[in-house]
Amino acid sequence: MLHDVKQQSLDLHEKLKGKIRIQATCSLETKEDLSLVYSPGVGAVSQAIAADPSVTDRYTWRKNTVAIVSDGSAVLGFGDIGHLAVLPVLEGKSAIFKRFSGIDAVPILIDTKDVDAFVETVAHIASSFGAIQMEDISAPRCFEIERRLMERLDMPVMHDDQHGTAIVVLAGLINALKVTNREMERVNVVVNGAGAAGIAIARLLVDAGVSDVVMCDRQGAIYDGRDGLNEEKQEVALFTNKQKRAGTLAEVAIGTDVLVGVSVAGAFTVEMVNSMSEQPIVFALANPEPEIDPVTAKAAGVAVLATGRSDYDNQVNNALCYPGLFRGMLDRGVKKVTSEIKIRAARAIAESVQNPIATCIIPSIFQPGLHELVAKSIER
Repeated sequence: MLHDVKQQSLDLHEKLKGKIRIQATCSLETKEDLSLVYSPGVGAVSQAIAADPSVTDRYTWRKNTVAIVSDGSAVLGFGDIGHLAVLPVLEGKSAIFKRFSGIDAVPILIDTKDVDAFVETVAHIASSFGAIQMEDISAPRCFEIERRLMERLDMPVMHDDQHGTAIVVLAGLINALKVTNREMERVNVVVNGAGAAGIAIARLLVDAGVSDVVMCDRQGAIYDGRDGLNEEKQEVALFTNKQKRAGTLAEVAIGTDVLVGVSVAGAFTVEMVNSMSEQPIVFALANPEPEIDPVTAKAAGVAVLATGRSDYDNQVNNALCYPGLFRGMLDRGVKKVTSEIKIRAARAIAESVQNPIATCIIPSIFQPGLHELVAKSIER
């Protein structure tokens, strides 16, 4: 089946020659139309903007446009396969933006791995857009790029691989806790995988009220004082694992309520699941193969399971979040993506599932009203 999907996708892309297009929003059938859309009429619009740059959003597409920028250094599950290889991914995200929120999103490929050059390039083209979405940029570079762009630009900047994932994980956790009758402030969570998504998840869970979060990398639990931590992991150590627990993933998973994986296939074992607390919650988000086989996980007693795949229940999919999130931010004139905004979006996604059960804690991307609900959460 997977082979069939791959071939069908190749055939579709070859036939379409791309999944998005630019289309005029006005009539261009007569000389009068042309005089309004272009010369001489357009000169009046340019003069108005020159006199008052704040009216740009009133007269141009900027209020409804997002640039999706990438260097192709962390594409899906394939890693650094180059900036050209990420173009079909960005086109797909652009199509999703248009379908679910009416936003025009433009793929922008940045052919450099140099952080300074990347930041300068995006900063110089940003005036054409209302917001910037970063995509498929490897850690730790993505952290510095996002931070510097947020400081420099007066518009929303968000790395979707980090924060989109974190928002949907938080949404799923909110409902998983309802299903298992737990409270956010009283659960303990282990996050395996200290890359871009893992760090963002840990940070957002702490901001949302989870008091006990332990993050693991290949060497085991991260804690303040552990040797060999890079700058990002050292920062993580300051707001997680307050008890400074040491040990392997298997060791720190003992007695935990929630296990979140953004790592590699097979990282979670039946023995780990059996060592967790009663009614364990597992988010196994590695793609295409999750950290534990879903059938095996359920047989081992997992109470609520989420994966990153569409062919299992409870798919953690960033597309549940970003169309409505950016719609709300553009409409409300938001300048910075804050933790408060992300938590509101997560709650909106969670609330869209009116009666959560173990097999339905996360809505479908096609659920009517979902994206409008996320957009409206920005207004609160």
